[in-house]
Order: sequence, then C-alpha cells, then structure tokens
Amino acid sequence: MAAPTLVLHTAGAPGLRWFGLGPGLRPSRGLWKLKRLFNKHAFWAQERSVKDLRRLLAGSTVVVSLWQGKRLVGFGRASSDGIFRAVLWDVVVAGDLHGQGLGRRVVEALLAAPALQNVERVYLMTTNSAGFYQQLGFRHAGPQALLMLQPQRDGVSLATPPSGCPFPAPAGRNSSRGCS
Repeated sequence: MAAPTLVLHTAGAPGLRWFGLGPGLRPSRGLWKLKRLFNKHAFWAQERSVKDLRRLLAGSTVVVSLWQGKRLVGFGRASSDGIFRAVLWDVVVAGDLHGQGLGRRVVEALLAAPALQNVERVYLMTTNSAGFYQQLGFRHAGPQALLMLQPQRDGVSLATPPSGCPFPAPAGRNSSRGCS
C-alpha cells in the first residue's frame, strides 16, 4: 500500500471544516471521518459532535491530516499566538497503524508549520504517550503545574469569577463590568 499522504490545511481548515475535503482537495467526507477517527482511537475525544469539530477546526492555527487512500489515519492540530506559545492538540493515529512513524510525521508537520516557527515554547498534554513525545524532544514542564477548570462540572460560571472581582465598576455608575 502507498505511503500515507500528509495534508497541511490552511489555518482553520476551511476545506475540511465545510466541505470535508481530503488530499488533492477532493471531497472525502473528511469531517465525518475525523469524528470516526476520534471515536475509535482517541478516548479523550469520543462523541464530539460535527458542530463541535467545526468549531475546534475554526479555532486552530495549524491543522494536519494524514490519509491512506480515502481513509483518514492521522490528525493533529495546534493553536498559537505566533510568537510566545503554541499548544499541540488532538494528535491521534489509527491504532492499527501505530509503530509506523505516522504520529511522528503528524507532530513534525505541526512543528514545521510557519505559524509555529518563531514560538518560544510548544506545550502539549498527554495521558499515556509521554514516552513518545519525549523521543521527539519534549520534556516535562516542571516546575510548572497543569491546572484545570471545568465550568459545567465545577459549578463555576466563566461570566462571574469564582472569587473577587477583577472589574470594579466606575465610580458612581452601574456597569456590567462591575461586581456586586
């Protein structure tokens, strides 16, 4: 079988996001194939809706997909401010193809993208693949700590800070930016 084709999408991946385009800009039902890839091979991304996939693609600075014929076999994306920080997200390769260097191709393509060339640091989060990323030069970020807030589960509204108020109201005025 031929080597998989790597596609570096335009920022926001509009062709994949709106038309499901794959290699050679051919319609491939790519968004549905991405959903299937996540459902089958990414425990952290199962059951994401097509609507949510469109939104995550739209917010991505760099998007890479890897195709074997019409089959989507790998994916990764990054977000970045283009100068200080970048974060790799959702790097996944079909389980039956692990150990063939496809994950390395996805990560190297993300890191080689022009939008990430001048950043000071590239971060990622992983549950089970730290060894893989260390082989690619990543290291633990200590003494930094990974913190998380899940607004719906923690009962916290992002509209109102959990404690304190960073937006004092202007004197003598009732302002929506003020805290009560």
